[in-house]
Amino acid sequence: MIVPENMKDQNVIAFFTEKQEGVDQKVISRLSGVPAEDIFFPVQRHTDSIVHVPGATQETVADSVVTTERGVLLGVKVADCVPILLYDPASMVVAATHAGWRGTAGGILGKTIKVLKERYNSLPDDIIVSMGPSIRWCCYRVSAEVFEAVRSATGEGEYHILRDGGICLDLPSANRVQALREGVPEENIWISEDCTFCYPDRFNSYRYDGSGERQGGFIGLKP
Repeated sequence: MIVPENMKDQNVIAFFTEKQEGVDQKVISRLSGVPAEDIFFPVQRHTDSIVHVPGATQETVADSVVTTERGVLLGVKVADCVPILLYDPASMVVAATHAGWRGTAGGILGKTIKVLKERYNSLPDDIIVSMGPSIRWCCYRVSAEVFEAVRSATGEGEYHILRDGGICLDLPSANRVQALREGVPEENIWISEDCTFCYPDRFNSYRYDGSGERQGGFIGLKP
């Protein structure tokens, strides 16, 4: 279990799991102290859809979830994509976001930040963003079409490298650029250095072995 440095706050539970912990609700309940029935996962489809708890059900399709409800743990499942946790200690709102290349190209993180600002009156300076382990630019070779889709949503920035005639994309860095564009200060953003493809003993990686197993990102306000 990885607790991001910028989420160590007495009012919030926030962590990323590794391969051995996975996303089983009984395991997550034991790790977090939140009852299994109060752990919420959306049905992820690589969309830019954002839902709110209460309101959403366990059958709701979305890739970002937001709540101000205490005692509810939001979760997203990943196996190379970026799990992103957001927390505003001033407005007391949290969000969990799943950002693959499609979600990143859809600007899902930026849209989630806008929801925090517009619906929950969050100020960008108060929003904390943590990005968990994901496939990094050392290993994530993509087509020109995928890169252009992400660049169209992100704009210019340092989130790709050229290697052996191909393009290697770094989704956490692209999402960092999108968060900065929404006004989140750079010092409020934490990114794990772990690459899921590089450490298959620690993380599930779809690119590495086609694994259908997942690890996750979890966040909730303490009761």
